[in-house]
Amino acid sequence: MAQSPHLNAPAAAPQASAAPPRALRRVLSLDDFEALARRRLPRPIFGYIAGAAENNASLRENRAAFDDYAFKTRVLVDVSRRSQQVELFGRRYASPFGIAPMGISALSAYRGDVVLARAAQQANIPAILSGTSLIPMEEVARQAPDTWFQAYLPGDPARIDALLARVAKAGFATLVLTVDIPVAANRENNLRTGFSTPLRPSLRLACDGLLRPRWLLGVLLRTLCAHGMPHFENSFATRGAPIISSNVLRDFSARDHLSWEHVARIRRQWQGTLIIKGILCAEDALRARDAGVDGIIVSNHGGRQLDGAAAPLRVLPEIVAAVGDFPVMMDSGVRRGGDVLKALALGARCVFVGRPFNYAAAAAGQAGVAHAIGLLRDEVDRNMAMLGVTACGQVGVGQLLCRPAAPASSGGLTSR
Repeated sequence: MAQSPHLNAPAAAPQASAAPPRALRRVLSLDDFEALARRRLPRPIFGYIAGAAENNASLRENRAAFDDYAFKTRVLVDVSRRSQQVELFGRRYASPFGIAPMGISALSAYRGDVVLARAAQQANIPAILSGTSLIPMEEVARQAPDTWFQAYLPGDPARIDALLARVAKAGFATLVLTVDIPVAANRENNLRTGFSTPLRPSLRLACDGLLRPRWLLGVLLRTLCAHGMPHFENSFATRGAPIISSNVLRDFSARDHLSWEHVARIRRQWQGTLIIKGILCAEDALRARDAGVDGIIVSNHGGRQLDGAAAPLRVLPEIVAAVGDFPVMMDSGVRRGGDVLKALALGARCVFVGRPFNYAAAAAGQAGVAHAIGLLRDEVDRNMAMLGVTACGQVGVGQLLCRPAAPASSGGLTSR
């Protein structure tokens, strides 16, 4: 398999966070970025990032799952030499979290995909470039060579082969195959806020842009002047449709043909690290391991696909127990350093965070993403000290207390 040029390179020790830019000094947690992004983005763009599928049940459940666990701390432990470094696929990273793939992030921040990847590279954490990104993968790989690439693949061997060849030629060593989107989700929230695929110019979008001149001038017009109309650059081996084209939906079709037979073909062709993202049950995790995949990401797509899908944190323990010593990662709902450590205690090797980093990029570009990384890194560090551990590998299920389920209401069902 292809090896990272930094294989076994020591991870830089986390440094104390530098003073943030003035605009970010009141941003004290990842959640604080959401309000900034809401003010700076047109409503359709913000709605695309924030929304999920149907009633947002899985989106809420992703967060609620973390609240079901409490920490049991150890005291009087010398934690003065703690480190949050983790090893993944032969490389040491500075922290046990990374940046999840997010489509069309170049509409929320100027050159958003590059901004996210560069910030992650400088902090020595993993970042995954989305297959529905608007900046060519080759440019992202040049600016942040250790970025992972995420692919949405149709069940068409010729198109699969061609895209894999392009990804390898661009220099990516890690391929993340997302498998939980055989058909487009019912994202009513997008329609309610005026977002559509293809993106349709409208009076609402025009008014929102005029009311948000920083986005209009600094993202949209700057992109159009410097790079022309954004296209879906990385869905296939060749350039995809522009974001306002009626061909966009056609480009995202035929994913319902993808099967385990295609995974076997991909494994034979792809010489680098291969990860499957979108696993939610032990049976599929075992099948991925047996197919020669190098790792999996337990994920419900941040609640953006099947509404009612289980929260990844809830199925994580049974998946880890089933696959044994096999790299299991997760995403969906992580917002705090405590969330990161709860996932590690339940067996994850690393977690990925999506929306908050997108909000941070929208709020303040690369400086915003760097500040967000620093906030989460510092929370992990403080919480490790208070838990009485000096390394991520010391965090275990024995330090978690599962809260008892709340009793069912006797007053019948209510809607709210």
